[in-house]
Amino acid sequence: MIAIKEFYYKPNLDERERASNSYLMSLVVIIVGMPLPIVNLIASGIYYLGNTKSTTFIRWHCIQVMFTQLFLFLINAIGVTWLLLILFGDWEASNYFFAYLAVLFGFNLSELIGTIVSAIQIQKGLHPKWWLFGDLTDAVMSEMDYE
Repeated sequence: MIAIKEFYYKPNLDERERASNSYLMSLVVIIVGMPLPIVNLIASGIYYLGNTKSTTFIRWHCIQVMFTQLFLFLINAIGVTWLLLILFGDWEASNYFFAYLAVLFGFNLSELIGTIVSAIQIQKGLHPKWWLFGDLTDAVMSEMDYE
């Protein structure tokens, strides 16, 4: 799920701290954003906007966090919408709903664990690259003259 690599340069302590904070910020926002899936996405976007003039290492990790939060927003929004339709609409809770909740829980738990692992690896000066999201981030950064 997460490939640990070396970045093309050795980031200094301040860069590692700020890049690691992009992951930790999403953990802190979970407390507020649990019932509202968009809160984490907005917080990640604000953190990125505050770091647009930062080094490539920091921006790269901010963008990767935004991609993970966008993915979670989409799957969580479906779950919340489905739940609201069951509670306030004429939909019934089915095995499909409970299966989706299990998958939803799995994705959220794996993202939480991945976030903690990534923050720790960044503090060590390593470059965690998530499956799929890392490749998307590389593509976006190459458009921004990353290489």
